[in-house]
Amino acid sequence: MTDINTVNIIGRLVRDIDSGSFGYTAGGMARLNISIATNRSQKTGGQWVDKASFFDVTVWGKSAENIKPYLSKGKQVAIEGYLDQQRWEKDGRKYSKVCIIANAVQLLGGKDNARNTPQQAGAYSDTGNGDDFPEDIEF
Repeated sequence: MTDINTVNIIGRLVRDIDSGSFGYTAGGMARLNISIATNRSQKTGGQWVDKASFFDVTVWGKSAENIKPYLSKGKQVAIEGYLDQQRWEKDGRKYSKVCIIANAVQLLGGKDNARNTPQQAGAYSDTGNGDDFPEDIEF
């Protein structure tokens, strides 16, 4: 049987996109690093308490370039992708973290949900033929 590594998650952006979040590799590939938060309710001591979890997400290529202008703190997004364990060594110590590599990012919510979003939210994916994008996005 083949292993499965698939993630589908809906959350809200933790911060606005800044110069450290977006860039290009030496080979010219766009990379966008975002963090999203998800909330779930958990019963603690007889009371329901919201518990937040935070996830690092990397979006690559045209998807990163196209969705970047529409992302802002608090914006709700759906991410489809896979988990990637990153490992590195610093000062003789080994470190690792698990992050999400996005295959597709979809903007959720309407005009009241965030600023600078297209009227119709769309999915942004490098795997499509371009038909997934709203017509009003400038390329």
